[in-house]
Amino acid sequence: MFTGLIQDVGTLQTLDPEHVEITCSENSVILQGLELGDSVAVDGVCLTVVKILPIGFIADVSPETMRRTALGRSEGRVKRVNLETSLRIGSKLGGHFVTGHVDGVGSFQSAVQAATSWDITFTTESDTVARYILSKGSVAVNGISLTVADCNLEGTRFSVAVIPHTYTATNLCHLKPGSWVNLEGDVLGKYVEKFLRVGRVEAGHTSPSGLLETITPDFLAEHGYL
Repeated sequence: MFTGLIQDVGTLQTLDPEHVEITCSENSVILQGLELGDSVAVDGVCLTVVKILPIGFIADVSPETMRRTALGRSEGRVKRVNLETSLRIGSKLGGHFVTGHVDGVGSFQSAVQAATSWDITFTTESDTVARYILSKGSVAVNGISLTVADCNLEGTRFSVAVIPHTYTATNLCHLKPGSWVNLEGDVLGKYVEKFLRVGRVEAGHTSPSGLLETITPDFLAEHGYL
């Protein structure tokens, strides 16, 4: 479990189909107390440390990880990646609960500097991501805990307002139009969706496709919300 508050930016290089090497700065907080078997979020992807290096580590990657994330779209290239160690009991939770289990990928569209922030826009064609994108909801972009400022109805296009510190202290400032990013929806929304779907199926209130019906005022009234 992670918070989405990035601790360092390192570099990643694919060694072979099953391993990646991550290099950190010499005094990186990531390396402090790092042990074999520890979990580290690399651009929002939870990876397991299998070898510790003087200024970095090597992690296992599975075919599923490479297929579902942007890590697999940079094979053979060194890329800048956001790094965060796993949440420890007693640590501050300043972002939101991030599992490190990426739902899908999206692409960076633009970053416009405003008076006090950067307005950054992303798009995604992945329904498993878009369904959890909603205005003022939480989303992890390359492992960064961000709040959706605006989005279209489908959730396939959304924007976030990023403070200058976050912009320069993460790899957001290195993205180019079309750059792939890892996206993870809010885990709380996933459980709410699951419980609602199961409840509606048990009650026989599903659409012909078997999916959850649209939540309507009648639905809310029926369940005591109005």
